[in-house]
Amino acid sequence: MKLLLAICLSVIGFAVPASAQTPAKALFGAKPDASQQRPAPFGSYSKGCVAGAVQLPETGPTWQAMRLSRNRNWGHPETIDFIKDLSQFAARQRGWNGLYIGDISQPRGGPMLSGHRSHQIGLDIDIWMRPADRLNLSRKARENISSISMRRAKGAYVNSSWTRAHHEILKAAAKDRRVARIFVFPGAKVQMCNDEKGNRNWLRKIRPWWGHHYHFHVRLNCPRGARGCVEQAPPPKGDGCAEARQWVANILNPPPPKPVDPSAPKPRPRRDYTLSDLPQQCAAVLQSN
Repeated sequence: MKLLLAICLSVIGFAVPASAQTPAKALFGAKPDASQQRPAPFGSYSKGCVAGAVQLPETGPTWQAMRLSRNRNWGHPETIDFIKDLSQFAARQRGWNGLYIGDISQPRGGPMLSGHRSHQIGLDIDIWMRPADRLNLSRKARENISSISMRRAKGAYVNSSWTRAHHEILKAAAKDRRVARIFVFPGAKVQMCNDEKGNRNWLRKIRPWWGHHYHFHVRLNCPRGARGCVEQAPPPKGDGCAEARQWVANILNPPPPKPVDPSAPKPRPRRDYTLSDLPQQCAAVLQSN
């Protein structure tokens, strides 16, 4: 299969990597800008790429992109539009002038040089929990400033930095039809479950996950007509609050570790994806000017 891919790439004029085992992250991480193609996500959130990505401007009226040296402020046009819309909502919250935006994707998506198994098709966004009270941070400041953790007791509860504004911003994001899921630490989900008195349908999209206490992770649905995009399965029915409370219970009272079978084979380390592991369209995304 890999040999066949290499032959196809050579036929269309694509420079075949020096080795078929060259990590895809090295190929995608070397691209400084987007492909000159029609915008389209290919593959899944953790195994794909994005054509024709758009760069989020470093600074806008209600946002700033952070850690600019990473060059990860690229996404599908719908992603950029979503950020602008949500940041306008955030700017109306007390103590917020907008949003600080972390990783979206690399210019052509794909596996990242370091960290983040997802964020590969331009539809994932990390949004800092730190209120964006200043939107005039220099490039240097954006490399050194950090977000603020919202967790207490290893994520079982929110801490005193959590505000109603965090609740409202996450709620607005979850109610957006473009959003598939939002990942946040378990204590935040439970706090929102306890505080929400109105329609609770939106809570279904808020999913507890490890980490995600310095930022929350928004994942958008595949855009309409994006045939090469693989949707994630929808969240389970219901508001998900019982599940989140179980996460918290497990944090406070961890279940006993499973017995170790010394005869069991050791798990293989997760290998890096190569180009042949990704959707075939990703070769053309790399080749495009």
